[in-house]
Amino acid sequence: MGKSSAAAAIEVEIDEDVDARPVIDLVHLSRQTCGDSALESELLRLFANQAQQIAARIDEEPLPGDGSWRADLAHRLKGSARAVGAFPLSDAAEAYEQYVRANAPELTDAQNRLAEAIERARGAIRQLL
Repeated sequence: MGKSSAAAAIEVEIDEDVDARPVIDLVHLSRQTCGDSALESELLRLFANQAQQIAARIDEEPLPGDGSWRADLAHRLKGSARAVGAFPLSDAAEAYEQYVRANAPELTDAQNRLAEAIERARGAIRQLL
């Protein structure tokens, strides 16, 4: 099945083998916090809460013209995920953001991948804390 022209213009590389990468890159997180484990824990707690709030907002029934705030939420999540080393989640948020901005027909699949990535990250954080 061919991609739509909107989807063809989207340049996000989605790692199909997401499980090959850690859900949270702890080496990256340690570098970001200069090895301060208390700070790492606090950042992970804050990130898990933010991800949960964004997931709830994105799951709301879409209305005409609400793509902008959905893309903005995904963009914010992408940056936060990169900061704590949640790179698979960051990639999923970036893909979702681009699909929203392009109003691509594959948006539902991107939203499902994003929801799954959020749950994997939150689960990993629960295990770490």
